[in-house]
Amino acid sequence: MFKIFFIPLLFTLNLQANPYASLLFHGNCTTCHFEGKTVSAPSVIEFKQRYMDAFPQKEDFIKYMSAWVQHPQKETSIMRDAIKKHALMPELGFGLDTLEIISEYIYETDFEKKHKGHK
Repeated sequence: MFKIFFIPLLFTLNLQANPYASLLFHGNCTTCHFEGKTVSAPSVIEFKQRYMDAFPQKEDFIKYMSAWVQHPQKETSIMRDAIKKHALMPELGFGLDTLEIISEYIYETDFEKKHKGHK
């Protein structure tokens, strides 16, 4: 009985996690970070590529990006050229758990493709 209930529950929760991550990302990050073009901050495609080059392993990518966005500092940035051009990103007040969800979404999403939710 437990397996019959538990496995579908896990599957349902897993399906619901991605829309939540997408909502967090699109409701917050794309205010400054447009997906395909640089305007007031580096594009998502640009900063994702820089982070992928520096941190190709998913866990490392999520850990570093989340920690840096929680407390942005010029000294620990991997994009100092972007700071010169756009200024340092402000602290946004998000908890680390929320930033990890957003960072995982960024890691897993192909922003080069047009798909639901992306402009």
